[in-house]
Amino acid sequence: MDISLMGFDTPFFRNLHHILEATDDTTTNNKSSNAGPTGAYVRDARAMAATPADVKEYPNSYVFIVDMPGLKSGDIKVQVEEDNVLVISGERKREHDQEEKEGVKYVRMERRIGKFMRKFALPENANMEKISAICQDGVLTVTVEKLPPPEPKKPKTIQVQVA
Repeated sequence: MDISLMGFDTPFFRNLHHILEATDDTTTNNKSSNAGPTGAYVRDARAMAATPADVKEYPNSYVFIVDMPGLKSGDIKVQVEEDNVLVISGERKREHDQEEKEGVKYVRMERRIGKFMRKFALPENANMEKISAICQDGVLTVTVEKLPPPEPKKPKTIQVQVA
């Protein structure tokens, strides 16, 4: 597949495409698993490369913004794993409707379908108990509240006794 025809002709996408194509070659030729990345790794890399996100830091929170046009809340999963990794994942499925049964077929399909995923390492001051997610107008906003800063330690004064 020629990625330049798809409008992704940047060094990042060329390198990613080269890695993914090499992996496809190794899996089709049935070479040993030591020849390259595993299938799960490649699947995750593809899903992550196709899911852009914005991350903002506010004084009291971190906000993750991901475009999710046409998805229902049941198609999106937000999780925290390993205590500090925020995972946003899900799947966009092709619409199966009556038109396909009536002989209608796609002439061009440009909207992405399939699994998507992003993983974010959360900082130490992220409050894992206060995470909220809202999907409105096709935009998922995940807010992670920050823990309050620790109280500064006061020096302990020790009385000196006269002997």
